[in-house]
Formats: sequence, structure tokens, C-alpha cells
Amino acid sequence: MSGAADGMRPIRVVLVGPSLDILGGQAIILDRLRNRLEQLPELEVSFLAVNPRLPGPLRALQRVKYVRTVVTTIAYVWSLLWRIPRADVVHAFSASYWSFLLAPVPAMLVGRLFGKTVILNYRSGEASDHLANWRTAVPLMRLAHAIVVPSGYLVDVFARHGVAATAIFNFVEIERIPYRLRSAPPRPRFLSNRNFEPLYNVACAVRAFARIQREHPEATLVVAGDGSQRAPLEALVAELGVRNVHFAGRTSPAEMPALYDAADVYLNSPDIDNMPNSVIEAFAAGLPVVTTDAGGIPFIVRHEDNGLMVRSGDDAALAAQALRLLHDESLASRLALRARQECLERYVWPAVRDAWMALYAGSPSPLPSPALDRRAGVV
Repeated sequence: MSGAADGMRPIRVVLVGPSLDILGGQAIILDRLRNRLEQLPELEVSFLAVNPRLPGPLRALQRVKYVRTVVTTIAYVWSLLWRIPRADVVHAFSASYWSFLLAPVPAMLVGRLFGKTVILNYRSGEASDHLANWRTAVPLMRLAHAIVVPSGYLVDVFARHGVAATAIFNFVEIERIPYRLRSAPPRPRFLSNRNFEPLYNVACAVRAFARIQREHPEATLVVAGDGSQRAPLEALVAELGVRNVHFAGRTSPAEMPALYDAADVYLNSPDIDNMPNSVIEAFAAGLPVVTTDAGGIPFIVRHEDNGLMVRSGDDAALAAQALRLLHDESLASRLALRARQECLERYVWPAVRDAWMALYAGSPSPLPSPALDRRAGVV
């Protein structure tokens, strides 16, 4: 791979992915990375949205089901043809399935057409199923000169399908997240902030909270997020008869630090996941984490070392581990301190900046330490 053509001017990188109009992990991480990369004098960074807003009256078309997919795709591909010839590196963010075909694949094809360096930044916890069951997945991924993933977990998944990937971790903006050491033991103030989609199984956290509230009637749960499961989750709360559950709705990155700061325990219960940024943000906030073991989570959470972890779907075990934190005066503070220290060492901008720069310049990025990425046990 090559960087700037003459070795003197900045390397021109175009980041291709969702804008914050689609509020989710990819968009947040892309925006965070973009803001940091723009500060590096060695780079000239631009952003190309896969979900561009159409101008003026044409924007009404994007509110019409099916029509919006067609017109947005046309606008997106036109933007690629206009912008990519001016870049040196095409850095395309990727989810899985149809999103993979509609978003990064056109960027990679156009990048290859114009002889650019192409980086596929794949971030989906559904990678194993995608690679196994979509025949086009692996051949199309080979359009990229390099594949970058945010965890050792996805490095392993890709390797099982004969595809090489490099891990560069997500990072948190540590200065934006208030840190405090919780009381010992912590108060029964819980937070869950995953999108309301089936793979994140927020219902498991709600069921666990119902069990917790039987022992701690004063317990509270803030559920931040939105999605297709909003109505079923609200119905579940009513069915279980739990109190003090607050649905915070769609929450922007700027609003999240206050929610982390107000909570004393973080509950996370996905069935499918990769490297959830919310977990390392909880680490940064000093918020003890109780989570299921979906996907790549055991590569960042180690049971009874920097968090507590149970099998996916087991709300009884999730509740039991959360209750341990409320009853053990030293456990929560010990876990939170260890997690905070690890965050400062691994999940901050200085720890990943050089890996991105080496990749853009054409050098291979180092893999994370296997000792720190070994899959941990759960209860």
C-alpha cells in the first residue's frame, strides 16, 4: 500500500461511513476518530456519508420507504465518484449483510477503480454468520488492501474464514467522561444503554433488574436507547411490575457522560456483540460492569478481574452477579479500579493513534497483546 504520492504532502484520507443522523456505535466511533485524525498534520481528512442528505425539496424523497434507499444510494455513489479520485486512502466503515453490500462495497469498488489504497474497517458482531452464510462476503472483502477490526475476537473470526485482519481498538475520549469512585458498596442505581434491537437483548437486563428489585425495592434502572423493541420492552416492564424504570430515549454522545456519572452499576445483556464502546466508556467512568459474554465481550471483560460476566440470556445469573456488587463492600471498587486502569492503558487515543498512522502510511499495524485478549471464563 502507498500513502501520499510524493511523500511530502499530507496523506489524504476519506472516511466513508454513517453520519450521526444514524445514531449508533459506528457513527459515534467514526465521528470520534474523524475529530482526532483531523488534528494530525500528517493527514488531510475528509468525511463521506453513506447516508447523505439530499438538498432542498429532494430531501422529502428520503422520507418515503423504499424510495429513500434508491435515491440515497444514487447520491452516495455519485459522491464516491466525485470525491475518491482526490484521496490517497479510502477508509470504509462496515457493518454486515445488506449494509455491507450497500455501504462499504461501493466505496471499495470505486477506490479500486481509481487505484487508491482501500481499508475496510469491519465492526459487526454478526461477522461469523455473515462470513459463513453470504457467499459474496469473503470475495468482496478481498477488495480491501487491509481489513481492520476493533477486537481480537474479530481477528479470530476472520482467520477461521481464511481472511487476515488487524485489530485496532476503539477508544474513549477520557476527558469527556466524568470519573468517580463509587461508594462501597455501590447504590442500586443501574444503567443500560444499548439500542433496542433483538441482538442486544435489553429485555434480559430488564428481567435481571426485576429480580434485583425484589431484594432492593428502591433500585432504579435507566434504559437509554431506542429501536424496534421499544414497545415490547415497555410492555415487559409493565408485565413484570417493576418500578423506577426510566426510558431515556435516543441519547446523543454528548448526553451519555451524565448518565454514566449518575449510575452505580452498568448492566449489559446482548446475545450478539463485538467490542461495545459502552463497556469501555463505563470502564472510563469508574462504573462497575456486569455483562453477558456475547461475541467479543470476553476479550475485554475478564470475570472477577475488571468486571463480572455471565452466559448470554441468563437473567438470573446477571441479577445474581449484580447483587454481589451491592453486597460486597470491596468487590465493586476493586473491579472498577482495574477496569479504569486498563482503559487508560489500552482504550485512549494515544494508544491507537500510531497504529492508524502506520496503516495509512503503508506499514502493518501491530496486533494487540494475546495475553490481554485471551477469552475469559464466565460463571
